Amino acid sequence: MDILLGILAVGAILGIAYFMSNDRKNINYFGIGVMLLAQLITTFVMFETEVGAWIINKISWVFNKLIEYGTVGVNFVLGGVATDDGASVFFFNVLLLIIFFATILSVLTYLKILPFIIKYLGQFLSYITRLPKIESFNAVNSIFFGQSEAIIAIKSQFKQLSDNRLYIVSASAMGSVSASIVGAYIGILPADYVLVALPLNMFSALIVASLIAPVKVPKEEDYVDIEDVSGSKSLFEAMGNGALDGGKIALIVAAMLIAFIASLELVNGLFSFLFAGFTLQEGLGYLIAPIGLLMGIPASEVIDAGAIMGTKIVTNEFVAMLEFQGMIDQVSEKTVGIVTVFLTSFANFSSIGIIAGTVQGIDADKGARVSGFGMKLLVGATLGSMLSATMAGLFL
Repeated sequence: MDILLGILAVGAILGIAYFMSNDRKNINYFGIGVMLLAQLITTFVMFETEVGAWIINKISWVFNKLIEYGTVGVNFVLGGVATDDGASVFFFNVLLLIIFFATILSVLTYLKILPFIIKYLGQFLSYITRLPKIESFNAVNSIFFGQSEAIIAIKSQFKQLSDNRLYIVSASAMGSVSASIVGAYIGILPADYVLVALPLNMFSALIVASLIAPVKVPKEEDYVDIEDVSGSKSLFEAMGNGALDGGKIALIVAAMLIAFIASLELVNGLFSFLFAGFTLQEGLGYLIAPIGLLMGIPASEVIDAGAIMGTKIVTNEFVAMLEFQGMIDQVSEKTVGIVTVFLTSFANFSSIGIIAGTVQGIDADKGARVSGFGMKLLVGATLGSMLSATMAGLFL
């Protein structure tokens, strides 16, 4: 029954994306089929085989060791800071680790290790799916870099991007997460589900975007002109730039959490006053419950899980993750996996502004166009998160 419901969920998600399509005649069904198969194989290997379990364990071990090393740096600077009750301080113990991860990412970029990996993975993805090279490169790039950085890497080719191509590029950025903050996610939710979400979300963003905004690119225009995303002149400059970028990200996330969590409390206070204790999250839970049931979430848990997913959409993934962290011991493992995969992306309202602002800085006309299809972008990215979560649920 769970498998049947999962198939229905995939059909419903793809059906909605198809209904939203602006050019159904040019949909790349071959590429979509290849990517769906790739998702099934990836999830099966990771969850159902010893090889997959070994891979996840090793990657988790690497991230945990990096977290340990990063914690040494944080403790050196802030080791004497503690709360009265000895409670963990989220900013110190989670967000500041972003600085170390951003530094590692910057160094790997300066050493040309990441650009090499991204370039050839993008070429391979384009080859097996018949998707254009820019879109394929950007999808892989979005796994490692944040929304702004991934888009900036292809800024030299913005002039040749049609609205549909711009939609796919933006959807990949919104449907992914930056490698620099994966360590922070792992500090909140189970590492195995966070890590599986990374490749699943890359494929999901492309699948849904390829249905909503199909593209066909002439062969002579199908190339990638990659910008130098590092810009550092030396290894130590790369370390410094990475640390500064990580510090900015940590402060931005902290500021957004303060604003969003406080605003959510305010809205819930108003909702509670007007609707006799009914909160915004509960309303979102009931709204998302039908698709949540199809995704594989047990009926007894679907309202609470839907509330968490809705919270992520209207605020951001960190707010939702922090709320879900306290629920993990109270819900089934299947719900933990499905919701964690859903939360591991940038698909939320605030991302519309981030992406539109980044594109605006590169090309004012393109930025206006992204703002124009911002809601369509959010719906598509959310459908991508649902598709990834459903795929994970099929094997849990």
